Amino acid sequence: MSPRILALDTTAEFGSLALAQAEQIVEETLLHSPDGFAHVLFDHLGRLLARHGWRLDDVDCIAAAAGPGAFTGVRVGLAAAKGLAEAIGRPLVAVSNLQALAWFGSAPLRAAVLDARRGEIYGAVYGAKLELRAPEVVMKFPAWLETLPEGEIEFLSTDFSAFRHALAGTRWASAPVREVPRALAGAIARIALERYRAGQVQDPAAVDALYVRRSDAELAWRE
Repeated sequence: MSPRILALDTTAEFGSLALAQAEQIVEETLLHSPDGFAHVLFDHLGRLLARHGWRLDDVDCIAAAAGPGAFTGVRVGLAAAKGLAEAIGRPLVAVSNLQALAWFGSAPLRAAVLDARRGEIYGAVYGAKLELRAPEVVMKFPAWLETLPEGEIEFLSTDFSAFRHALAGTRWASAPVREVPRALAGAIARIALERYRAGQVQDPAAVDALYVRRSDAELAWRE
């Protein structure tokens, strides 16, 4: 039977769930919860599975967005995914949100951008096979532009409006920009499927979040 993937993303105010069977996205659902997902995630998940007659133990692999994003959102999603994977004895694949953005691209180099607030962005550059070509960082957008590799770059973001003006007068002024859907769970499921088939899965207990930026609590402690 074709592998079945359950994917979830709770790393921002807009999250998503997806069911995939082989290359087909059975359903992808955009979720909106400004006060977090801890209290609504499992209700949405239960309804999604029921709509398609799936039981949780029909799933072959759990996939989750591992960040970067809101600290609480990242923790909620990963904790849920790890608990589900442990409960049904299935592997887990953790996927960077930035890599999920890059999945929507078509250029040889794909510069994925997320708003990190505080006037900063989360950014990374991926190649056509979604391999990392420039590391995931958090920094000011204009400064990040100066670090980007030479080559044909496409910018990808769920909302690029706050950054577009910063491209003017730079070597990237004419670079294509693609705004991708807020729902990333489908892309996460597709990336996870490739890793699952390649045997690149993880023990749920060993999965870590990709925060990129340290939490306020950690920064305060270090200071």
